Amino acid sequence: MRASTLALVLSWPLSALAQTAAPVVEAKPEGATPAVETQTEAAAAAANDPAVLTKEIDTAIQRGVDFLIASQNPSGSWGSATLTKGLNINAPIPGAHHAFRTGASALALEGLLKSGDRRPATVAAIEKGEAWLFDQLPRLRRAEQLTIYNNWGHAYGIRALAELNRYHAGNASKQAAIARLAEQQVEMLYRYEYLNGGWGYYDFVAHTQKPSGSPTSFTTATVLLALRDARDTFGIQLNERVVQRALRCLRQQEIPDGSFAYSLPHQMAPRRGINRPAGSLARSQACNVALRAFDDEDITDERVVAWLDRLTKRDGFLSIGRKRPVPHETHFQISGYFYFYGHYYASEAFSIIPEKDRSKLREPLAKLLLEKQEKDGSWWDYPLYNYHKPYGTGYVLTALSRYRPE
Repeated sequence: MRASTLALVLSWPLSALAQTAAPVVEAKPEGATPAVETQTEAAAAAANDPAVLTKEIDTAIQRGVDFLIASQNPSGSWGSATLTKGLNINAPIPGAHHAFRTGASALALEGLLKSGDRRPATVAAIEKGEAWLFDQLPRLRRAEQLTIYNNWGHAYGIRALAELNRYHAGNASKQAAIARLAEQQVEMLYRYEYLNGGWGYYDFVAHTQKPSGSPTSFTTATVLLALRDARDTFGIQLNERVVQRALRCLRQQEIPDGSFAYSLPHQMAPRRGINRPAGSLARSQACNVALRAFDDEDITDERVVAWLDRLTKRDGFLSIGRKRPVPHETHFQISGYFYFYGHYYASEAFSIIPEKDRSKLREPLAKLLLEKQEKDGSWWDYPLYNYHKPYGTGYVLTALSRYRPE
């Protein structure tokens, strides 16, 4: 297995730049420092000051937390099916919306927990979100034969439970209840494993009880990382045969340049746009972390760093797709909902690389998220009924909490 990094360098001729942008500077007494130079140096110093970045992140996190507090449903969940548009993602009722709401609520709750914000209003929102998750997560099931959106709810539910376990440190009875629910969710993921190994969210083939459709690389990575959390946080012994089938499925979708095919059949069209490096920019972050979590020696620090660096330089491809209402309509068949998914897992990749690399990548990765916060404090990338702001904000709160300078 071999990973390589492609570089796209766009430059403007220096001669043209000099002709079109030559500054006019008044003569200064000998030894004086031009004001513009002083301002530039001050701005550069501020940009490299960890305290400045910390303040920006903390301010953004508080605004995001405030949004989640204000938008939480009376039930304790987040999101609803009430906001529609001309083109909507297929969502057979009621199961699909139960899955959407569970996944969005779990991500929002994880974001609140990871934020470190413990104001009374935040604690109250966490308690309501926890109660809803305990009530609804055990009931989550496959919507119908075609859609298996519940896999997202099971996976992100486990990740939220892992954070709740840390939140309730010292409360043995509460932690025991959380562990039981996490184990039940692991069993649900085993139930919805695909015939080919791994996981997806559609069965376009035979509509069988054990899904016969095409597992996707990113859903498989998402579930593997949830299973990792179940193992490491709760000591749950994983079904090794299920895990190994999923890892095999994920490796089958790996392309020699470090990209990952969108789904298992896509391995037969590796140069299709969505399977090329720009199309895989979000997926490769999650897949790299998932393989690394299960001791794949080919996922080296150098490879993880290369893909994070690529994200900072080629984020524009992902960002162009952001907020577009039609999936896969832009460059490399990117959809809006790739965006914060990719950055959520990029922040997890960031947490496993050496400090020398984190120090270089922390600010550019954080800035990409800070600049996209909405006026109401939320983040969103794709209009999904009324679930997009809770899941987007949850993704980013978790990511920014990892980018806080230590």
